[in-house]
Amino acid sequence: MQPFYWESAHGNFGDDLNLWLWDFLLPGFREVHAETLLVGVGTVLNQALLPSAIHKLVIGSGFGYGTLPDFSDRAGWDIRCVRGPLTAAKLGLDPKLGIVDPAVMVADMPEFLNLPGTGRALFVPHWESTIGGLWPMVCKAADLDYVDPCGEARSVISAIAQARLVVAESMHAAILADAFRVPWVAVTTSSSINSFKWRDWTASVGVDYRPRRVPLSSRAEAITKGARFWGVDFARQSPHSGRPDAASLDDVMVRSDPAPSGLRSLSKQALAAPATLALWQASKAAPQLSDDTVLAKRKERLGEVLETIRRDYF
Repeated sequence: MQPFYWESAHGNFGDDLNLWLWDFLLPGFREVHAETLLVGVGTVLNQALLPSAIHKLVIGSGFGYGTLPDFSDRAGWDIRCVRGPLTAAKLGLDPKLGIVDPAVMVADMPEFLNLPGTGRALFVPHWESTIGGLWPMVCKAADLDYVDPCGEARSVISAIAQARLVVAESMHAAILADAFRVPWVAVTTSSSINSFKWRDWTASVGVDYRPRRVPLSSRAEAITKGARFWGVDFARQSPHSGRPDAASLDDVMVRSDPAPSGLRSLSKQALAAPATLALWQASKAAPQLSDDTVLAKRKERLGEVLETIRRDYF
């Protein structure tokens, strides 16, 4: 059995954690059932992403991009649970199978237990916002630590676990913050942020998705997203079918210099001022956190699903 995950050309910690999470949750899974693909963390229930000629075991995946796969051949699928009730409804499943995103189980891994807090608030953008965005500069001005979602997954998760507050455009930044009991504030910079998958997860843990709007940080970011910057509309320069691909975005706009200098720096800071103010205001807003009991019950239900998988596959 091998884990399937969506692989960004630059990395995306919420997807990359599939590389090691399942070794913790299902030790030995790689040695059994070579004909089965483990479809786990991520918004990957997409016909364009998943191979057809292989048996698939779905544990906590979500829908949100593209077209649903063809589930008519039930022999090719073993769907034990999905990320939340919205995905369950899309697939025509019992709502009880919309349990939670399996990434919440990372908080139980020994390497992340009892990490010392930093007392700092941090911002984790969506990976697409790192293409052309000037968020390291904006965070510095807003007195927030910047965490690159394209960084090594364990490092990103450790930073989230140690934070006092997480301002999250990345959904998995909020999921991990919630799992570590770190208060979080959701933000969005453009319509390219997928609200369906956010609402799918938040519904699973009994909270509402109410993101605060933060303006874009640069013209380059606006071009990448096909959005507005300082009153000017920019058409998206890259097709956006299914899940966006970082490599195709890079054909248009390389990742911006996080530390421009001199007059150029002052100009960029001035143009990014609305983003700086909005991000600072988000860090002062009332944060969210799911109820301890609700989260514990969701994790317990996922644990029960994992136990049935151990029984049936090992």
